[in-house]
Amino acid sequence: MNSNRPVNLDLTTIQLPLPAKASILHRISGVILFVAVAFMLAALSMSLESESSFADFKAAFDNGLVKFITWGILSALGYHFIAGVKHLVMDMGIGETKEGGRTGAIITLVGGVIMIVLAGVWVW
Repeated sequence: MNSNRPVNLDLTTIQLPLPAKASILHRISGVILFVAVAFMLAALSMSLESESSFADFKAAFDNGLVKFITWGILSALGYHFIAGVKHLVMDMGIGETKEGGRTGAIITLVGGVIMIVLAGVWVW
């Protein structure tokens, strides 16, 4: 084994390409959605218990923290959806080149920002 191999332990110096950043964000949004499923199921259960529990649940959305969490979940869902569609398009053989991957990442990031802004407008 070659012991003269350079070792870079400072991860802040590594410059990832744009498709890699879009892919990492896709994975992060998937983890957020996985965790959010528990909260969404609890909210669904609470809203279906009775008419008064639904009114309490609806009143909870006047809280800024609840709106922020809802916006975060919807933002993750929007970005994850757009990135998933990009992966499906790539599975059909479109955009598999290096330039196609960069273009797809740009479209994904711009579409994700649009979805995040639209989710914010809808929630707030």
